[in-house]
Amino acid sequence: MENMELLQYPIGRFQPPSQLTPAQRASLVNQIAALPGELRAAVAGLTPAQLDTPYRPGGWTVRQLMHHLADSHMHAYLRFKWAVAEERPTIKPYDEKRWSEFPEARSGEIRISLALLEALHERWVLFLRSLGEREFARQFHHPELGDMPLWRNLALYGWHGRHHLAHITGLRQRMGW
Repeated sequence: MENMELLQYPIGRFQPPSQLTPAQRASLVNQIAALPGELRAAVAGLTPAQLDTPYRPGGWTVRQLMHHLADSHMHAYLRFKWAVAEERPTIKPYDEKRWSEFPEARSGEIRISLALLEALHERWVLFLRSLGEREFARQFHHPELGDMPLWRNLALYGWHGRHHLAHITGLRQRMGW
């Protein structure tokens, strides 16, 4: 059996950077911009049974991953906006595992979350590209994780998209789909 750590973290665990250069920020924004198209390509042609296959034993199905990405990235977009609009706002965390069990996450059409991600990322990228050094230094407060500067959250969400994309592409490769 394959290494469970590698199945769970196919690109490795998130390692927060100590800082980001403007070029690194631009690269991360480009990754966020590209993610919806990469996801669309990764799930193209999958059958309903394949979409309902967990990417690892005990893990979410491809369908749940797609809906999770939409949920998570909506939260991220709003957190960025709050941090720029307000002084160190405290954000509301959400139980992503519980959200993945809701009926629309377990059985909803992925085309809905793909369309949502395409529109959301287009809007999010426009916003991100408008931010400068001062805005990326702004923070929000996460009740469980503490203060989070936007540049670190950008790195987290660049990783998050690649992480779940690798779950899907890795599953396809292992299954020969």
